[in-house]
Amino acid sequence: MSFVLDQISYRVGEETFIDNVSLRLEPGSMNVLLGPTLSGKTTLMRLMAGLDRPTAGKIIDNGVDITGVPVRKRSVAMVYQQFVNYPTLSVYENIASPLRVAGLPKAEIEARVGRAAALLRLEPMLKRTPAQLSGGQQQRTAIARALVKQAKLVLLDEPLANLDYKLREELREELPRIFAETGAILVYATTEPTEALLLRGQTATLWQGRVTQVGPSATAYREPDNIDAARVFSDPPLNEVSVTKAGAMATLESGRKVPAEGVLSGMPDGVYRLGFRADAVTIGHPQPGMLSFPGTVSVTEISGSESFVHVDTGLGTWVCLVEGVHQWEPGDRTEAQFDPGRAFVFGSQGQRVTAPGLAATA
Repeated sequence: MSFVLDQISYRVGEETFIDNVSLRLEPGSMNVLLGPTLSGKTTLMRLMAGLDRPTAGKIIDNGVDITGVPVRKRSVAMVYQQFVNYPTLSVYENIASPLRVAGLPKAEIEARVGRAAALLRLEPMLKRTPAQLSGGQQQRTAIARALVKQAKLVLLDEPLANLDYKLREELREELPRIFAETGAILVYATTEPTEALLLRGQTATLWQGRVTQVGPSATAYREPDNIDAARVFSDPPLNEVSVTKAGAMATLESGRKVPAEGVLSGMPDGVYRLGFRADAVTIGHPQPGMLSFPGTVSVTEISGSESFVHVDTGLGTWVCLVEGVHQWEPGDRTEAQFDPGRAFVFGSQGQRVTAPGLAATA
């Protein structure tokens, strides 16, 4: 049976934190809440856990309305980015604490704690107290405590932020599988689009307390329903520009006219907002099929084998992806090359639109 949020809202005074959210979460599923800071991810998790009560809507678990049921009467475990451990207890006792409260036999407690400690590489630290641990080790202890509880609903609020890169990558692979084996519903909040794609499963994009799209993570990335979903699922930020299409030509905000090609081809005349990610823009000499915009470099970010170059084009500052390690200096003149076939087109209400028989491939 499903865990359902039915038109949930949460308000404090005149301020709305969650606005009419509906979600259906299935047992054994991986669910990602993706959104920027203050988009409502933690608030939504607190409502799911029963720590807060919605001001409108219902929460249904296995067909039973649990909207007013307190957290202590729910089968739920939650791990925050800022780890919470009992300072006077050993790592072992921190992990074992929910099992002792539940009255499980000693052998069962030892087996569960042992499995969790092995997975999270805590075996050498079981006799230590939290004060003797690094921040990453304390976070792993909190995750292990949630794991051994074997709750039906597991809420992870940016839980890997304090871990080193290698362990974070390993746990991204392991956690969904381990919790799925218990039949638990796993809900994972993150601000990082890349993390949502790595975790796979279903992603719900959040923007200002609203869920703007729900679907398989790869599909939500490739086919955003609206401009808010596209903004949430873009890192670096989505590049945007407004155009007015009339016949075979399109007029940009600057007054420049360009052929209405690519995603604008076959589109009815009107005003549109184009959104395109960094990998649809590069810099350098003009390439066939690309639109060229002169600009000035403002920032260069080197990321491994790629460079993200921020270019002021007069239509806004666009982020361009260039393969390799490059170092353009602020003030350098260049050409931003934009592929018009890899843009998303949004209408006046922010919904993505496509011409008949044509889909965006950005």
